[in-house]
Amino acid sequence: MNLRAFASAAAITLSCTLASLAQAATFQVIPGDTTGASTFNRALSDFSALSGVGTDNPYTAYTFTVSVSGDYIFNTTAAFDSFVFLYQNSFDPADATANGLAANDDLIYGSSFYASGFEVALTAGTTYVYVVTGFDPTNYGAYSTTIAGPAVTVPVPEVQTYLMMALGLCGLAVLRRRQFSER
Repeated sequence: MNLRAFASAAAITLSCTLASLAQAATFQVIPGDTTGASTFNRALSDFSALSGVGTDNPYTAYTFTVSVSGDYIFNTTAAFDSFVFLYQNSFDPADATANGLAANDDLIYGSSFYASGFEVALTAGTTYVYVVTGFDPTNYGAYSTTIAGPAVTVPVPEVQTYLMMALGLCGLAVLRRRQFSER
């Protein structure tokens, strides 16, 4: 093979590899806490009405877009009975039934944790709002959300989120140190 043909083949291979990497799945992990957060009357999971039980619920909302259309998986794990919602274009806590796209409660129900989530097709360039709350007003606290899909763009978390993450990392470091000191 001559040098020109080799260079051409290498360029085609490189561009194909870069194109496939650009389409590779990505994920974003968002830690948070609904303790002391703003409250709202949450919708039912089908957005047909407001809940009679989920009134005055603390919630956290994240606004984001995706740069690649496709299927995305949302999973929130919490130490409380979490309930998650996805809104398209905007979220109005005074009208929690408007613009609802997907919702879930109790994807996995455990003795020490709860998971809520769903898979949904998202469109590039569209604004979405992901809302984490509890089943009722007594369900609040720390949680972690993972969003997986072709490409995720989530805004920079608030300072409180970094503090929660730092506390979690410190806790892991203490646990790891204890494990080594017991040996």
